[in-house]
Amino acid sequence: MSSAVLLIAHGSRRPEANADLNIAAERLRKRLDGWIVETAYLELAEPTIPRGLERCGERGATRIHMLPYFLSAGSHVADDLRGFRDEFAQRRPELQVQLCPPIGLHPLMTEILLDRLPEAI
Repeated sequence: MSSAVLLIAHGSRRPEANADLNIAAERLRKRLDGWIVETAYLELAEPTIPRGLERCGERGATRIHMLPYFLSAGSHVADDLRGFRDEFAQRRPELQVQLCPPIGLHPLMTEILLDRLPEAI
């Protein structure tokens, strides 16, 4: 089975904000040897989530992990991303699609916050 990660961000009108997702995806590619890693945006940028899912399938993925680059499970994650997953799964039932939890309150988030604090002081 070939696995893929679709790293999903909200999207921005600012290209430099969207570029962060590409950097994060490249870092994942280096750590996930043999995995397909694609990016997608909920809105305001390309590729869209449906297009990102299709790209994973086109590249040979049989299992796709939708990985939200969101801090919390707000309505975008709880409703919008689930909707995209369900719609895609109906169109492509031969592919397994899993929605991963958002970054949320992962224990390492405290370390990241503490790391960022001195940058503003």
